[in-house]
Amino acid sequence: MNVHARPAKTAAELALAGVYRDARSALPGGTAVAAQRNAAFEAFSGTGLPGSRLESWKYTDLRRLMADALPLAPPPDAATRAAQAKTSGGPLAGLGLRRLVIIDGALDLAHSDLADLEPGLAVRAMAEVLASDEPLLTLGGSASVTNPTLALNAALAADGVVLSIAPGAVIARPIHLAFVNTGARVAAYTRSRVVVGADAMVALVESHEGPDGAQYQVNTALELVVGDGARVDHVKVTREGNAALHVGALLAEVGARTSFTTLGFTVGGALIRNDLAIRLAGEATVAAIRGVSLLAGTQHADTSLTVDHAAPGGQSRELFKTVVDDRARAVFQGRINVRQPAQQTDAKMMVRALLLSDDARADSKPELEIFADDVQCGHGSTVGPMDEQLKFYLLARGIPEQQAKALLIQAFAAEAVETVAHEGLREVLSDATARWVQER
Repeated sequence: MNVHARPAKTAAELALAGVYRDARSALPGGTAVAAQRNAAFEAFSGTGLPGSRLESWKYTDLRRLMADALPLAPPPDAATRAAQAKTSGGPLAGLGLRRLVIIDGALDLAHSDLADLEPGLAVRAMAEVLASDEPLLTLGGSASVTNPTLALNAALAADGVVLSIAPGAVIARPIHLAFVNTGARVAAYTRSRVVVGADAMVALVESHEGPDGAQYQVNTALELVVGDGARVDHVKVTREGNAALHVGALLAEVGARTSFTTLGFTVGGALIRNDLAIRLAGEATVAAIRGVSLLAGTQHADTSLTVDHAAPGGQSRELFKTVVDDRARAVFQGRINVRQPAQQTDAKMMVRALLLSDDARADSKPELEIFADDVQCGHGSTVGPMDEQLKFYLLARGIPEQQAKALLIQAFAAEAVETVAHEGLREVLSDATARWVQER
């Protein structure tokens, strides 16, 4: 007989059970949604917070790192909404994006830009959708109960944004989901959903922010369904406060003959985990998946990526750049799956980490899992300090050492940032990189 001892529940796991018990009757949703919530929380209870024994979390032991679970954020009052709406989005606010404001996990329609919506664009609050008992889990339903943090999101998410873009619609003005945390010692769980019709076009920006010194927690998920022939550009900017915990997920289902790009840009937060599950379900789809992380102090940022090629003729390019200073730690785990029907797949993954101090650390694990025989696939990874020859080249031309280092760091990150299509957004991210370098 094999006996498997289950570890005792941590203080955070016990607190989460209490949070769900106290909140479930007030969470939006009818009988069907409530059943989904219960199933998700039961799945979480069976596994608990993910730890180093779980392969996909071996470098980020959330069971150890998450000391406590905070209560759910209450709906913000009118004064808080008005104050936060003025500054939400930070440097992105001046780009003319259509801003939808989410404060402590609650969509604030009154302070969101809903005037003159383009034909074919519909905006709803996830709380409204759930209240009508529409399904909570539409994409990756099984993942929402097998991934512990995503299961928690499914159980506790109370609001978010639901966007519908009609087939053939061209949304010329980028849509900005501005997630703002007030700094209260609370947890915000949000789930958003974007459905893009066939041959439609849209640019989508997420930003997540909060004040330094505040120990708040964020668990956010975005479901993205992209129809055949569509074009979608997605950027996520994470600049949480320096004591915040941020767990995010992107679940994307991409149709045939589409153009799909996504970039994650991380400069804030104490503990950051981003899960990306992208399924290229249609043939001849082109996807560009990129990330830039700028880490210092004792930050810990973990990116887990799965790109699933399920149809023939797809192309994907994955490029992730990380700069790590002080005692920070960067983690990347990425896998390209090529299923047997996905012949003539062309997929390349590259991960690069630049270490600026002897105590900085980067762990990288790119993988390929290929079941088709007519493919071109590859992956690579580099981790190391700044190239002394390149630095010497700049010094020899009279550039001061600190300026030379700054130029090399900015050039290192620029390879991923410069592919952002929106010029203003590209400049904001480049400026953010330059500011981070100057602060070093």
